[in-house]
Amino acid sequence: MSDILILATAAFFAGVLNTVAGGGTFLTFPALVFAGVPVVAANATSAVAVFPGYLGGALGFRREVAAFDRRRLFKIIGATAVGGLVGSLLLLVSSNEAFSAVVPFLLALATLAFAFGDRIQGWAQRRQFGQGPLGTMLVSLYGGYFNGGLGIVLLALFQLWGMRDLNVMNGLKNCLSFVLSAISVATFAAAGIVAWPQAALMMVAATVGGYAGAPLARALPRAVVRAVVIVVGATMSAVFLWRLVA
Repeated sequence: MSDILILATAAFFAGVLNTVAGGGTFLTFPALVFAGVPVVAANATSAVAVFPGYLGGALGFRREVAAFDRRRLFKIIGATAVGGLVGSLLLLVSSNEAFSAVVPFLLALATLAFAFGDRIQGWAQRRQFGQGPLGTMLVSLYGGYFNGGLGIVLLALFQLWGMRDLNVMNGLKNCLSFVLSAISVATFAAAGIVAWPQAALMMVAATVGGYAGAPLARALPRAVVRAVVIVVGATMSAVFLWRLVA
């Protein structure tokens, strides 16, 4: 019963956090590991768990997504699909030991990318870095391999593009996360590495949280949203680094 409560609570707030700014897997992945799921299966199950929450978030921001340039959106979605598939296939050939070794650094990378997004944006714009489909594919490859912090990395990428409206960025982030996660879920399900009882419970909770997060995202100041994501990301990075060296 305690595991059920932990997983459901983590999934609900992950859905909220993913809609508000990203980083929901910082909650679902550790919760699954705590419940005894092996790390590779926990990562795959976490991706399945937050998948419908992305749809809820995208629907919550449907006005912002509809206002985005249609042709550019389709190109971005195509690059996202390719990168997500490659990343998902890479996870299938990773051992639990290898994946455990890189998790803290992937979490830290995602957090730093978000925390220093403004500075990175200036550097990238001067060098025209991340502007084409390659940047989207690389971020999606990361998301397919490790869903943790996907929303954070996507927001950092949007900052590199010069986007400043956080509501539009959140809408696009949830839309791309849904596309990428759909591919990951299909890949992981076909490979048989998803813990379905835990995933089913968390999918329901994440969906409710994802839809509930849209009005919250519009209401919260940008500084508060950024602070929450950075604190959660830094904490989870430290926890998994401690697990690695302990």
